[in-house]
Amino acid sequence: MSTGKKVIKNNERGIQKVRFIIQMLFVLLCIWIGIEFYNFILYLKSDGTAAFASRPPGVDGFLPISSFMSFYLFITTGTIHQAHPAGLFIFFAIVLISLLFGKAFCSWLCPFGFLSELIGDFGKKLFGKNFKVPKWLDYPLRSIKYLLLGFLVYSVFFLMSLTAVRAFLGSSYNLVSDIKLFHFFANLSKFSIIVISVLFLLSIPIRNFWCRYLCPYGALLGIASLLSPNKIKRNAYSCIDCGLCSEACPSFVKVDKVKTVISDECTTCLNCVDVCPVKDTLRLENIVTKKKINKKYVAVGIVAMFMLITGAGMITGNWYNNVSKDKYLILYQNLNSLGHPTGTETLKKYNEDAIKKSKTKNYKKVEIEPEKIDGLPDQSKKINDGY
Repeated sequence: MSTGKKVIKNNERGIQKVRFIIQMLFVLLCIWIGIEFYNFILYLKSDGTAAFASRPPGVDGFLPISSFMSFYLFITTGTIHQAHPAGLFIFFAIVLISLLFGKAFCSWLCPFGFLSELIGDFGKKLFGKNFKVPKWLDYPLRSIKYLLLGFLVYSVFFLMSLTAVRAFLGSSYNLVSDIKLFHFFANLSKFSIIVISVLFLLSIPIRNFWCRYLCPYGALLGIASLLSPNKIKRNAYSCIDCGLCSEACPSFVKVDKVKTVISDECTTCLNCVDVCPVKDTLRLENIVTKKKINKKYVAVGIVAMFMLITGAGMITGNWYNNVSKDKYLILYQNLNSLGHPTGTETLKKYNEDAIKKSKTKNYKKVEIEPEKIDGLPDQSKKINDGY
């Protein structure tokens, strides 16, 4: 397209290869965590006769509800619950990355985001393009993830008392919630298979279907990303209106129509910056200092921040939980009898029960009696805010 403007070719490309490598490394890390966790379950299943395999703390990252409750406990009391402590630091890392680099976790580190990209790429090759849901349907669908997030926030911050949150975190159910999650996916019901299959099939023509419409974590990070000082900026003067940026955006953001990309759907994948044919027409910029941020610094910054924050958990001794292998063996033997603490009761009733069980209002030293394990009452010990 001829615009009469002087065009300086953009030769600063190639960040997508770096992003792909980082995504692959984190996928491999998750696979390694999965293998280690599977070996841990085999050890429990053998009743301790097989070779001992320790539980990998990284599995806490797949327990968002427990991590969110731990976050609530931390900001209200300053204490770190030791049921799934690694999950809290992973949660911190994800949110802080979003506050600095936007919703970058989704496109740089998240294994589900990576899988969603691959499925979307397959759909693009299959159909020649990814289909965009019409606005009249897109907006209501996008609200679903915010409704799910809102329900979680309302339940934890407003419906549950602090004592009830502690009771949940210290419950035997929460201690084995990761194991129960594994068994859920290892023994999928017909209904679950249908739901997962539908989500997979919808993700082929509609890119990032799960991420865009249903992921409450994505909703949280989208809100956090709006506070980030680093945004994609477009130089309207040097822009040649080719539209390649908007075409390349996996989140369907109209990059070529705005000067600053302010969107809860932007994942800072930098696809738009990479495909722009004119140098510095699109760039990541700090809106406070007005300075350009090198794309390589984004890659290094995201990985470094994740490693530093999770490393802080390791250094401070808040990475591994304090549940002994003997306790895990007992819990695993009674796995089927350990239901959700609320059962069929309402949160209000659960709050009342939790408060009655509380021995003191000194929240830093609250002792909560976990539910007794059927047939093994002597093995059930008090849990002191992290065992």
